[in-house]
Amino acid sequence: MSDSVVLDPVDLHILRSLQNDARTTYRELAAEVGVAPSTCLDRVARLRRSGVILGNALRLDPAKLGRGLEALLLVQVRPHRRELIGPFVERVRALPESRALFHLTGPDDYLVHVAVTGTADLQRLVLDEFTAHREVARVETRLIFQEWECGPLLPPG
Repeated sequence: MSDSVVLDPVDLHILRSLQNDARTTYRELAAEVGVAPSTCLDRVARLRRSGVILGNALRLDPAKLGRGLEALLLVQVRPHRRELIGPFVERVRALPESRALFHLTGPDDYLVHVAVTGTADLQRLVLDEFTAHREVARVETRLIFQEWECGPLLPPG
């Protein structure tokens, strides 16, 4: 079963443009795509209603906010049961260091992207916020040296 939405070339051009600069005005976007501003506005509204466009995000530089060390934490939760997972997810999402949380298949249950002030802060985070909890069986830490944006995201084909 697929939740995908049928998109024509104009929709794809709009999505590509907005992913490159979400602050583009409808007038500029319409000119770039080759449609009237009112048509462009209607198309973007339809893409929002259908759930293709989820919102506008503000990206911040963690280092400039005093969180210059980023890491990926691979976490095993045991036993892997719903009554433990819900509170675990909410606790991790509430941590100021958490940037993203993924539920995985395979030997690790979760991947947590964190941004911390340094190695001592990372150690504190792992020991006090993860392994101090009984359900956390294991945490592996991977430091992030560099990150690149990819995209834009478009449907296959």
